[in-house]
Amino acid sequence: MNVFDLIGPVMIGPSSSHTAGAVRIGRVLFDLLGGPPCSVLFELHQSFARTGPGHGTPQALMAGLLGMRPDDERIPRSLEMARGLGIDYEFRDVDLKDAHPNSVRISAVSADSSCRTLQGSSIGGGVIRVTSIDDLAVDFSGEFPTLVLLHQDRVGMIAEVTRVLAESRVNIANMRVYRSYRSGLVATLIETDQPASDAAVAALRAISGLERLAVLDVERED
Repeated sequence: MNVFDLIGPVMIGPSSSHTAGAVRIGRVLFDLLGGPPCSVLFELHQSFARTGPGHGTPQALMAGLLGMRPDDERIPRSLEMARGLGIDYEFRDVDLKDAHPNSVRISAVSADSSCRTLQGSSIGGGVIRVTSIDDLAVDFSGEFPTLVLLHQDRVGMIAEVTRVLAESRVNIANMRVYRSYRSGLVATLIETDQPASDAAVAALRAISGLERLAVLDVERED
């Protein structure tokens, strides 16, 4: 257990679950999009819908989608900032079956017109679980250096990815592959012992069949 498990994350309050965790969920989608969205729909579940507005959850989710961290002093102004950037956004209350009470599904369109959907939960103390990307069931926290690769389901793809990491001296701590059907879109999640270098990331991006690569940074300082 580290000290942040005892005292919670450094953040702009008032709630680690409704604020810090919400920022982190939004930040994962920011990384997947490669920048802020042009338009976004937030579907809030149970506690996020009922008590989230009083805890600043809408502002926190948007702050993450603008690339902010949980300790960013601009979080309370994120919705105003989004309007200033011309971002269309909407919040709806929904029932996400079997989801944690502090959950949200976010659907966003990026500047290059690609659409990404993410579902995540804030499970306490600023810790999150991402449970779906583009309707693929996944499971990761982002607490460790993590590479999220969305790619075509083809022979040799995983071998090329692991070869690049091995040649870059990046040790794989955990790797999971998710797919909805054969020859469809695949999500490969790789947690590593150390962050991938810029050169390693560039080499991964050059692999044929890769649609999107998100590099999730460790936030232990938060």
